[in-house]
Amino acid sequence: MKVTLRQRVKNNKVVLYLDYYNRGKRKIESLKLFLHHKPKTTEERTFNKKTLALAESIWAQKQIEIQNGIYGFQDLEKLKGSFFKYISDLIEKKNSSSGNFGNWESMFKHLKIYSPNGINFQNLDKEYVEGFKSYLDKNAKTKAQKLLSQNSKYSYFGKFKAALKQAVKDGFLKTNPSESISHFKQGEPQREFLTLDELQSVVNVECEIPLLKKAFLFSALTGLRWSDIEKLVWSEVQHSKEMGYYIRFRQKKTKGVETLPISEQAYSLLGEQNEKSNKIFEGLNYSAWSNLKLQQWVMKAGISKTITFHCARHTYATLQLTMGTDIYTVSKLLGHKELRTTQIYAKVIDDKKKDAANRIKLDL
Repeated sequence: MKVTLRQRVKNNKVVLYLDYYNRGKRKIESLKLFLHHKPKTTEERTFNKKTLALAESIWAQKQIEIQNGIYGFQDLEKLKGSFFKYISDLIEKKNSSSGNFGNWESMFKHLKIYSPNGINFQNLDKEYVEGFKSYLDKNAKTKAQKLLSQNSKYSYFGKFKAALKQAVKDGFLKTNPSESISHFKQGEPQREFLTLDELQSVVNVECEIPLLKKAFLFSALTGLRWSDIEKLVWSEVQHSKEMGYYIRFRQKKTKGVETLPISEQAYSLLGEQNEKSNKIFEGLNYSAWSNLKLQQWVMKAGISKTITFHCARHTYATLQLTMGTDIYTVSKLLGHKELRTTQIYAKVIDDKKKDAANRIKLDL
């Protein structure tokens, strides 16, 4: 491989650049340096002399890097590769080893919306990264067509930056274009939930979509996510003399295999058993329409809180802690990988205790 320091006259200036050549392939790298074209003064000639010396110093350093195998045409071939293909392969690795696999998939989904034609490594720059960050901040929406929460922005952009950092380690990028770009601030998550009285209230009123009501109540009694309820099949619901009823399933979000004990009341919501391969909640759909019907059902019960399906899982966790179940057990029931994920619910309970303490006031 050969690298040559070259000059080109442009707009009455002499632009300096490096020309890399190897086996018929060429790459140009601008040094962002220039000389005065046909210098007329002593100052201009001095400027040219110092600038040319700097350019030659950079050229010499590149020669050393080439000799040491740090910078070469192997890197150029990698630069032509698809960043989207790289992320796809990275996600496959996360599939078997990472607890936040779902967040990687969601990030990639939004990246493909932002950049539907994909992008090669050689075109990845600061402007592209800033554009994706802006998209997450102002345009990206959830399945319910709502703007992303602060924590979702934080999570997705974090995964994107992690992919770029890994690409540098793997030799696909020489520098990280996200290095100087600030991260989103992590928001305080809002954990809306129903009290036991409120949960009883929604039990007593009809929902326009009975299947949605049944699934929501099942989630509130088991802590299962929508994604796991939607795919639940009869073969995953099991019974033994020692354990009673339980569900043996693989979490869609974390890919972890879980064994979750469920109450007889939760089991009774499932109705009559069907073929083992059949879905229990066949026909359950996630959409803005179903979210609207869920909210209308809750409002019919006299509850003004903004409730989504995921609030059923929050309700389960909060009620378990309120009724004295220790946080470690609740963490295991929810299938959390780390206890700190569950501790946010403990903070909710502490806030409830604080509110309760402040209700007793005397005129002193």
